[in-house]
Amino acid sequence: MPTILLLHGPNLNLLGQREPEIYGTATLDDYVSACTAWSRDLGFELEHLQSNHEGVLVDAIHAARQRCAAIVINAGAFTHYAWSLHDALATFTGPIIEVHISQPNAREPWRHTSVIAPVATGSIAGFGLLGYQLALEAVSRLVR
Repeated sequence: MPTILLLHGPNLNLLGQREPEIYGTATLDDYVSACTAWSRDLGFELEHLQSNHEGVLVDAIHAARQRCAAIVINAGAFTHYAWSLHDALATFTGPIIEVHISQPNAREPWRHTSVIAPVATGSIAGFGLLGYQLALEAVSRLVR
């Protein structure tokens, strides 16, 4: 089965605890479990990595080249300034879906710019866990 790499950036390990009024009460494990099940239903394996360190995510993107069919990424705060993630993602030839639990454009002005979006196939924001399901469905349609 083809593999989808699911990446989470800084502070997303605190889902369910950090600002539940914005991010909800589901934990990162809840997100990964749901995405694993949805991926299997779509005929994909899911690999997951969360890191609070930019270079770890860059290394994971590099390792996904020629190995993974697609990348789904919630880069967290790295979305807004981590040009090294932008450059690494630009080397990946499969679909890249940027996903956000909340709607960045409805929040603080510094969240309105994404350095990921220019190299992403598409972006999904503001739908919570549903956004991940939509991202995986998009990957399935784009890969097949």
